[in-house]
Amino acid sequence: MNVLYVIIGAAIGAPARFAIDQYIRRFTNQPYGIFLVNIIGSFLLGLTLNSSEHVHDLIAVGFAGAFTTWSTFMLDIFLAYELKRTKDAGLNLLLSLGCGLLAAWAGLSLA
Repeated sequence: MNVLYVIIGAAIGAPARFAIDQYIRRFTNQPYGIFLVNIIGSFLLGLTLNSSEHVHDLIAVGFAGAFTTWSTFMLDIFLAYELKRTKDAGLNLLLSLGCGLLAAWAGLSLA
């Protein structure tokens, strides 16, 4: 039954990530959409860390696992570096890590 929760969460998380990123990219070519979903995902992971197994499987493993994306985050940083936008690359890296840690802490604190 746990696999079903993961599948349902992932089926919602991946399209949600795509929709948010595509919406934000209509206004900017900066990777703000990926930044936003990764921060929200960090918060959700912290929030659901000590929840029941089913909630954890649905939200943390399924939804947040498909919603957040390490690979796109890395690609955005690499492409900024390749385009000689090292300030943008560094800022994305520092803000993503810093805000992600803060969001995870906030989720844990609220839980």
